[in-house]
Amino acid sequence: MFLPVGDIPNPRTTPWVTYALMVINIAVFAVVTLPLSLTRPDLNDPLLLDYLNALNLHGDWPIQSVLDQVSAYDLAVFRYGYRPAQGSLLSLFTAMFMHAGWLHLAGNMLFLYIFGDNVEHRMGRWRYLAGYLGAGIAATLFFALFVPGSQVPLIGASGAISGVLGFYFVWFPRNQVKVFVFLFPLLMTHVLVSARLVLGFYLLVDNLLPFLLSGSEGGGVAHGAHIGGFLAGMGLAAASDRLPGLLQLKGPRISRSRADLVDVVTDIVRALERDDLPHAAARYLTLESRAQRGQLATGNVLIIGRFLLEHGQSDQALTLFRRVIAERPGDAALDQAYLGAGQSMLQKQRCDTAAWHYFLTAVDLARTPEVAEAARRGLKVIEGCKERAE
Repeated sequence: MFLPVGDIPNPRTTPWVTYALMVINIAVFAVVTLPLSLTRPDLNDPLLLDYLNALNLHGDWPIQSVLDQVSAYDLAVFRYGYRPAQGSLLSLFTAMFMHAGWLHLAGNMLFLYIFGDNVEHRMGRWRYLAGYLGAGIAATLFFALFVPGSQVPLIGASGAISGVLGFYFVWFPRNQVKVFVFLFPLLMTHVLVSARLVLGFYLLVDNLLPFLLSGSEGGGVAHGAHIGGFLAGMGLAAASDRLPGLLQLKGPRISRSRADLVDVVTDIVRALERDDLPHAAARYLTLESRAQRGQLATGNVLIIGRFLLEHGQSDQALTLFRRVIAERPGDAALDQAYLGAGQSMLQKQRCDTAAWHYFLTAVDLARTPEVAEAARRGLKVIEGCKERAE
């Protein structure tokens, strides 16, 4: 048996929204699921007939058989779970907080506990809550695409939590997951495994393969919802990384007459030569295509990035350094781009965990002692902040 039990590193803040979501799910299970599961349905409830018809249980059924096989919670799931054939806005939300049993609840809460804190820290409480609910809705609708006529209710927080895993996969590639290995009596221990390896296994082996082999409803597990939630989380994470930066990188407008008189890239190089960094940075922020940015030497781009960073423009600097990383993967100065990205992240709120990853990569790629030492200083700053918080 292989069971994830934790991850490192962790943020120094308390994940209140993650804890609140866990409390709500557990409370619903304790207050609603357990009592109703032990309660027989009201035979006069018209929903009971709809439930039996939806499950194709036609004919004359002895009352005792109905009472033995159906609980009041079954009817609650039928009413508040999401049925693709008769979906509603209300059930899109209520379905996320209902579970089929202890194991279903425990597995979901374990994954939310392990992976939710870093994502909440990165996004902030309200954006995290919106992302969680949005991913849950996307997961449900993705599942419904494959079984549009189904009357079988979909319940559980796993679609929304899969969205959290998608966020985590994009933002924390260098994190490690503590996995408990239980191969009694041969082996019982903990090992650290790359987060992306664990989450990739979850997506591909635990969900995509069963989805392709057994269908969207195979085994009673909504693999399609897990896949949809994970993809939604990845997409939202990628979009939130890029869209704000793209908007900010539009920069100040340069008069069209001047832009027509001289090529932008040439103007940037000349500004750097005369040490006019404000003008060079302003002109760089007007570059809209990868081809234009590629005409500038990496060293010149890094000079502009450091200028933006030193003058408090951390968002613009971060997007610049990220573009160097994405657009020049084999460049010799890539270590400096990772260092700059980490330093930019360190100036932003709730981004110390992401900064940690950039600094680690800068240390790994460092071509000079100066870059390695600067990256290590960044790591020490994060470690010092965490120790003071504790």
